[in-house]
Amino acid sequence: MKKNNIILIGFMGVGKGTVARAMVKEVEMVGLKSHFRMGGKEEVCGNGTLVPYKNKAGTEVPVPNEENKEAGMVGINSHFREDGKEEVGINSHFQYVIDTDDLIESMENRAIKKIFAVEGEAYFRNLEKKTALWLESSVDNTIISTGGGFYRQENLKNIGTVIYLKSSFDGILKRIKKAPNAKNKLKKRPLLQNKKEAMKLYDTRVKEYERVADIIVDVENRDLEFIVKEILGHIKWR
Repeated sequence: MKKNNIILIGFMGVGKGTVARAMVKEVEMVGLKSHFRMGGKEEVCGNGTLVPYKNKAGTEVPVPNEENKEAGMVGINSHFREDGKEEVGINSHFQYVIDTDDLIESMENRAIKKIFAVEGEAYFRNLEKKTALWLESSVDNTIISTGGGFYRQENLKNIGTVIYLKSSFDGILKRIKKAPNAKNKLKKRPLLQNKKEAMKLYDTRVKEYERVADIIVDVENRDLEFIVKEILGHIKWR
């Protein structure tokens, strides 16, 4: 069964994380940076602020913490059930954004660049597969920004609605170079180190992105506000 998630795909540096965070703000949701463990106990930490809300019965549900997490809302896997039954999604008050690269870095306790350098790309792709299976089984009502190669996951469509953020290769490089932390953005993307090879990779992936996408949104030279509104205009939340 297809989950009620939004999955943002696209070439590295196109702005998937930026768009996801802007979507959170647009619909007044809470964004959590995904530093938590896959499997076992969850760690709650992030760049959003959890606040109490009232459920359909009008009862206030407290912010989860060490004292009340068993009785209230548990974990960060985007189900956030109250009384063990009700899922809190966009039609309630909470929505979350997570990033697959952040998940992998947390799981491995090291940066993507280091994983590539020490273990190689095949090892990293296996981590992406593990992440995809976890997302399908454990995450709902969430915006998911992904790494550039995550679109290959066989269960991608089961995880949610796939939105391809489209831009030319030059448009992506221009966007990265305009960022205040441009040097770091380029540094953390191993596959962008060789421009010629990166262009070949881009040309290969463009058609594949279009093939797997449910929705295609052109983001090149467009204001973030309009990109977000176009995406939300395509989405019907349950």
